[in-house]
Parts: sequence; structure tokens; C-alpha cells
Amino acid sequence: MQQRSTHWRLILLSALVVFVIMLHTGQIALAGDQEAGAQLYQQRCASCHGKDGKGNTPIAQALNPKPRDHTEGAYMNALSKDHLTKVIKNGGSAVGLSPLMPPQADLNAEQIRQLVTFVRSLAVPAYKSN
Repeated sequence: MQQRSTHWRLILLSALVVFVIMLHTGQIALAGDQEAGAQLYQQRCASCHGKDGKGNTPIAQALNPKPRDHTEGAYMNALSKDHLTKVIKNGGSAVGLSPLMPPQADLNAEQIRQLVTFVRSLAVPAYKSN
């Protein structure tokens, strides 16, 4: 019986280690990140990209070029986390996109990660990390 108990402890400890590593490397997004990202998105992005991420707001209609539709999975899912981080932090012109998209330089790394997590959640088909 002692050997079986030790065996299960090793399995649980191994699973915990794998979980912590995946969490640390960003392979597991916490629901809290997505919720916090949604709040930031509504405050910072929704006026142009829309609450639903489709980029079809009245403000968007007046812009040229139009804001990106974040629900367009074929495009959005191909973008790297680094690309999304750069465009959020440094603005559209930092990655050759519209200079009308302002930089969000005042956001910290955690807030940017939260925004990336939320933007990823809008894509159809859904984003799948590698």
C-alpha cells in the first residue's frame, strides 16, 4: 500500500510541475487574463474595433484604412504573440500597419498579455497555440 501511495504522489507532483511550466511559458491562459483583457479592450480598442472585434463601428467607418476585424481567424491566427504585443505597445506603424492605431505604451507587460489573450479569443476559427 505504501508503494501505491508513493506512486500516486509522484504522478501528482509530475502533473503539477508540467502545469506550472505550461503556465509560466504562456501555454495556459488563465480565465482572469481573458476577463482583464476584455475590460482593457473595451476601454482602449472597442471604439474602433468594436465590442465584438469586427471593426465595424461608426468611428471605423470614417477611417481609412479600416480597423482590423479581430474575428477573422484566417488572418489573426497567423500572427505571432510577439507581433500582437508589438502592435499593441507601439501602434500600427511599428509593424507597417495604419499609423491611426495609437501605441498603448503606458500598458505594462501583464496588461498587454491580457489584451493579446482576449484578442486571440475573438478569432473564428478559434486560435490554437502551437
